[in-house]
Amino acid sequence: MRKAIPFFASFLVASSFFNFSHAADQPYIAVGEAKTKKTVIALPEIRGTSDLAKYTKAINETVTNDLLYMDLFQVLGPAATIENAANAGIVPSTFKFSDWSSIGAEFLFKAQIGMQGEALTLEAYLYDVPQAKEVFGKRYVASTSDVNTIAHTVANNIVEALTGQRGIFLTKIAMTCSTRSGKKEIFMMNFDGSEPKQVTQHHSISFAPAWSPDSTKLAYSVYTRHRGNIKNIDLYEFDFTTSTYRMISNRKGINSGAAYSPDGQSVTLTMSFLGNPEIFTLTPATSTVTRLTKSLGFDVDPSWSPDGKTLAFVSSRSGKPMVYRMNADGSNPQRLTYAGVYNATPNWSPQGNKIVFAGWLEKHFDVFTMNPDGSHIERLTKNEGSNEDPFFSPDGNFITFSSNRAGGQNVYVMNADGSFVKRLTYGMGNCTAPKWSNPPK
Repeated sequence: MRKAIPFFASFLVASSFFNFSHAADQPYIAVGEAKTKKTVIALPEIRGTSDLAKYTKAINETVTNDLLYMDLFQVLGPAATIENAANAGIVPSTFKFSDWSSIGAEFLFKAQIGMQGEALTLEAYLYDVPQAKEVFGKRYVASTSDVNTIAHTVANNIVEALTGQRGIFLTKIAMTCSTRSGKKEIFMMNFDGSEPKQVTQHHSISFAPAWSPDSTKLAYSVYTRHRGNIKNIDLYEFDFTTSTYRMISNRKGINSGAAYSPDGQSVTLTMSFLGNPEIFTLTPATSTVTRLTKSLGFDVDPSWSPDGKTLAFVSSRSGKPMVYRMNADGSNPQRLTYAGVYNATPNWSPQGNKIVFAGWLEKHFDVFTMNPDGSHIERLTKNEGSNEDPFFSPDGNFITFSSNRAGGQNVYVMNADGSFVKRLTYGMGNCTAPKWSNPPK
């Protein structure tokens, strides 16, 4: 058994609603629509005794950084306030909304920190300033070592309340990175690139990670040697709840490019035990496989649509590798892309309205998006090295990808429209094939 690697570094002991007054049919912020300005949210100092100052500072800084990561918000910090912080409280009867509307705040987050025995408590409210009403009120209880988890959870709650989409601030990104020994292993890091950790230790070439829908497992492939010293590519699965891994397919040849079905009951991947690389669905519980493709070319890179009805994939059946789609049972294959020399690694947006992929053009790969029928292709990267392995964040607002724009291969993230690019990996060797987990439940 391997040493435990916690998926989420810490967990809230409790997080409960004690008031929720807003139940609008439409979110406050329509994500994905063109915006002329960012939403202004005020984050004054969290109230609390001086001995808890280090916790209030940590929560303020983390929530601020999380909201700024979204590129949707302008944050007004404590320096912007004009209210008398010593006299103002966190409920409407103890402060004036006019103090916040006068400085342009559209939303206001107020909180008070305390201790309950050995546990840290945070009583927090989010207000709609122009309407002078509460959006939500929550109480968080956790150990003092979990202060960052409280902060990320607060930011997640703010984003979900305002956009209607679950926040990504407790998600992870898995990837393949080279090690000092020259091998490749699976690593993971937080959504913002912090706290990178090595997951596998096969001392070989481990690649192509894939998260299970509940984010408790990672499927990945490993170069191995079978009896007679014959090289093979086997499929493994790492379980974060038990910190153990198991081999789930070692059929002769290729077992790679895994993608979990939306219900988590099966894994779709490329296998070559029949000779030609084709796409199969594997049920790990029974080790049974179902063949989905049958062509003279190779069929790789399967990606499930969010509703589980359709698969996007790459096939060379027409000569050049292009993106196709088919029904979940393999029927009705349709070609989606026709341009370029090589198209690869398609991935569906969580909303099911876009497919992102890498396309070889002008002697390097770039990231493109298109509608599920192949129409309206947009190029998101250009003149910035080779950009590959695109993958949507679980809220659909971001795309992570690998790029050699800074020399070595590193993992980056950008807005879904190609703007606001941020580098996530540093000093980890070449890192490729990033895959984003779903938020924890």
